[in-house]
Amino acid sequence: MSDDLFAARLGDFAGSELFQRTFREGMDMVEETAAYLDGPGREESRALSRSGALAYAGESMRLTTRLMQVASWLLVQRAVRENEMSATDARADKYRINDVNLSKSLAGTQELPAALQDIITRAARIYERTRRLDEQLYGDGQENTGAKAVSEQMARLNAAFGG
Repeated sequence: MSDDLFAARLGDFAGSELFQRTFREGMDMVEETAAYLDGPGREESRALSRSGALAYAGESMRLTTRLMQVASWLLVQRAVRENEMSATDARADKYRINDVNLSKSLAGTQELPAALQDIITRAARIYERTRRLDEQLYGDGQENTGAKAVSEQMARLNAAFGG
């Protein structure tokens, strides 16, 4: 696809109601998660067993990693819309959504507070939706070395925490 055609396509998306809705939902999810993890979640985590506390720490890290990727991606799209960044620059691998393994849970996740489990579920949905949008807009044929690094780190965490 030519750069001009791609820029027009990206501009159309960034100006759409779908983007606005996704942007609001993603940023609201980031704020809600931060407020929970810094407040009620911190208190709830103190009551967990060692295994539950390790699961809490690991899942919190995965959760914040996914949400920071979503927020970053959304901010890049907004920057393109506002002519603060070119569509060509937005195509760079460093701005793409990296694959964060969502399927393997850590030992002790059954102990996680219901509020955290709910946030994890909703964050996974916004992450998946954003990942699909990324693939639709930018294509999925590019090699993404950042995805490998994140996947390798998650595998090490799963091994360390007995997942």
